[in-house]
Amino acid sequence: MTTIKMGIVGAGTWGETHAFIYNDHPHAEFAAICDLNIERARALAQKFNLPESQVFSDHKEMLAKGGIDAVAIVTPDFAHTEVAIDCAKAGKHFIIEKPLTTSREEANAIMDAVKKHNVRMMVDLHSRWSPLFALPKQSIVDGEIGEPYSAYYRLNDIKWVATDLLPWAAKSSILWFLGYHSVDVLRWLFDDEVERVYSVSRAGVLQEAGVDTVDVYQTILEFRKGGIATMENGWITPNTNPNVNDMKLNITGTKGMFNIDPTHSQMLERFTETKADRPDLLVRHFIHGKPKGFAYESIRHFVDQLISGEPFLVTMEDAYNTTMVILAIMESAKTRTPVRVQY
Repeated sequence: MTTIKMGIVGAGTWGETHAFIYNDHPHAEFAAICDLNIERARALAQKFNLPESQVFSDHKEMLAKGGIDAVAIVTPDFAHTEVAIDCAKAGKHFIIEKPLTTSREEANAIMDAVKKHNVRMMVDLHSRWSPLFALPKQSIVDGEIGEPYSAYYRLNDIKWVATDLLPWAAKSSILWFLGYHSVDVLRWLFDDEVERVYSVSRAGVLQEAGVDTVDVYQTILEFRKGGIATMENGWITPNTNPNVNDMKLNITGTKGMFNIDPTHSQMLERFTETKADRPDLLVRHFIHGKPKGFAYESIRHFVDQLISGEPFLVTMEDAYNTTMVILAIMESAKTRTPVRVQY
């Protein structure tokens, strides 16, 4: 297989991102688009010169008639399971934008379908491609800071994400949207699984703004080998913050530590008559018309590994176990008690 023909389910902002990446990849092709909003699907198809015959409002029809090899599932957090299972039944490999899904039962159903129908699946946990995490990871592997001992990870969003960017925010959680990345990064850096969590949460700010979802979670993670981490995830950072994200990570080992503080960097600042901001230099941007940034490399990796047959850097177990940790955090925050993670 020298060219992977990709179908995309979900024609929103990130669906368009996938389309750009597949058309930029030398061994991929954006071949079909599906969205419940057919006009939105047509608009994306026209932008990339896809014929009307490759535009669908039913993902099952796209799987049957689209002439595709693999699928990118770019639907809201709670709408992954049916599409994923149908992809597996149709014999199509697929990449899911995180999270895997939002319940234990649905996670098990996806895992079972992938194994039964012998397809390949990857969840797009793109933080593993960030130099901010990949370099510390290699340092840890090389023994430079000793055994990871403790960590603090803050990954928050400004209010605009929940109030304006995501019309379905009330049907999800900041834990599925950002906490999923946080847990995966910590699992990866500690090279360990979370055994127990204790979390507290607070709600009210977003509810007053008309979005019925939790504002912030503060969580303690205990790892099997003894490591501990504090994790903060919220989406009520003021909209005047220079970056959409507010991120800071410290990981301390038995022989050293890393401090990571990119969103407060003043490496590049922009001032106009109407705004002041710090343009994204790492995550997702275009250089000379080409999609760059680490959030794009994970999607390219999916195509690369389909062609080579080599394993994905993010395994099914990574995604499944991260889902189980998030579910335990939500239970802990609800009961205000420590909760053991059930894998």
